[in-house]
Amino acid sequence: MIFVFSFDKKSMPIIGAVAIAFAAALWGIDGVLLRPSLYHLDVAVVVFIEHAIAFCYMAVFLFIERKELKKLNFKDWGSFAWVGLFGGAIGTMAITSALFFVGFIQLSVVILLQKLQPVFAILLAALVLREKPHKNFFIWAIVALVGSYLLAFGFEQPVLSLENKTLIAAGLSLLAAFAFGSSTTFSKRAIHKVNFRVGTYLRFGITTLIMLLIITATNRFDKFAAVAPANIATLLLIAFTTGGVAIFIYYYGLKHVPASKSTIYELAFPITAIILEFAIYGKTLSPGQWLGTALMFLSIYKIVSVKVESQPTQFE
Repeated sequence: MIFVFSFDKKSMPIIGAVAIAFAAALWGIDGVLLRPSLYHLDVAVVVFIEHAIAFCYMAVFLFIERKELKKLNFKDWGSFAWVGLFGGAIGTMAITSALFFVGFIQLSVVILLQKLQPVFAILLAALVLREKPHKNFFIWAIVALVGSYLLAFGFEQPVLSLENKTLIAAGLSLLAAFAFGSSTTFSKRAIHKVNFRVGTYLRFGITTLIMLLIITATNRFDKFAAVAPANIATLLLIAFTTGGVAIFIYYYGLKHVPASKSTIYELAFPITAIILEFAIYGKTLSPGQWLGTALMFLSIYKIVSVKVESQPTQFE
């Protein structure tokens, strides 16, 4: 017996929100349970392999739906190139490097800092998608930055040194926040004309190509020798769960949710990380970091919960 599920237009934003939150929870599992075992590998090699594996099994489906590619013009391809470069290559390398840099000692701090991306997402949504931010946006953006400072350092005075791993990891997390935030906006722009499946295929294909160019330009091929069979097994697991499949689910949700709203549902990412880190490793945040987390969550909620004044966007 075949069951056919249909949803009316009113329910699609809810379905989209659930899909984004579920994908984000998978990313939290990735950061706490899967990625730590890869910390001894070269970051670029890790990012390349996980994207290449995912694209290999997606290539067959992209070929089947290749007619969708005819819908894309030069600007559309530019949007996918941005998503592949920032959301795929730069963002993934930045957050992975940040996690590797702190030795996975403060996973939730790195992941929470990366969730500043709504600030960048909404700024770019205003420029690219013509979604006008609320007048109080900049006030809450400042509150979010104050919260991010407390999250990174608590009530302690930070040591401004290139040897301060927390400081460097925080900087990499902010870079990831910009990369993923901008990717959220350009992903919405990129999948305007094609279905979410093709959007996922192209995202992984372009990122794989970019990472191959980076590895070639920096002559990192010798780094592949350190990749053991156990690492390949982990990367395969990532590609079929928290990597490719999670992005597939995320793009499905993004089709039905405004770019400026999706970031609130992505908070399932750090929430999952905090819960898992406490449950598995018994680690939690300091009082100052909890205050920073509260300020960040409050500001992000305020930033994305206000009504967005949208204007018609010309994608052609």
